Amino acid sequence: MFHHRFTTGAHVKRRTARTSHSARNGHKLLKKNALKESSKARSVAPPDPDAPAREQQLKSFEEALQCFQEQKFHRAKQVLERVLEGPSQELRDRAKLHMRMCEQRISRPPAPVLKSAEDHYTHGVALMNLGRWDEAREHLDRARKAAPKADHIVYAIAALDCLTGEADAAMENLKIAIQLRPENRYHARNDEDFAFLQEDPRFTELLYPERDGSGG
Repeated sequence: MFHHRFTTGAHVKRRTARTSHSARNGHKLLKKNALKESSKARSVAPPDPDAPAREQQLKSFEEALQCFQEQKFHRAKQVLERVLEGPSQELRDRAKLHMRMCEQRISRPPAPVLKSAEDHYTHGVALMNLGRWDEAREHLDRARKAAPKADHIVYAIAALDCLTGEADAAMENLKIAIQLRPENRYHARNDEDFAFLQEDPRFTELLYPERDGSGG
């Protein structure tokens, strides 16, 4: 019986010893975690004193972009000058870029005011010479709408049709231009704008009707 109590007591002591060891480990873990949290707290960056100014700088930049999109270049430049005073280097760099763009837009001559058929015709031909086909067509169509019997406008549209590979439209408009003014037949014979139609028999028949008559 004594032996039995001794054995039981030994087990109790050992169990108690294991419990104490576990508690010490738990305390160490808590302490370690507490130290980590304390370290994290110390490592948190302090508030940015430039945050309000940076936010205002961003708002000014967004305002300037809005003015730029609305083509209010003078106003956009004024707002961008405020952006240059802000703390963000990135925003300052972007502001400088947009200021140069504003200055380029401001220095451009104003677009011509086009009212008459001749205004649109002249501008359309100039755009043709620059290879800006779509814009040229827009102005030549306006010119033709304002002056449908102006042979030189119809002739220019025929040339544009040829330059853009629209053979059927070119032939139709050239035929109308010649009907309005027969001299256009002779102009077209030496006009490089109609080179695309040189191998088209319809073009030959239209420009050289005498050949067709002699062949008959």
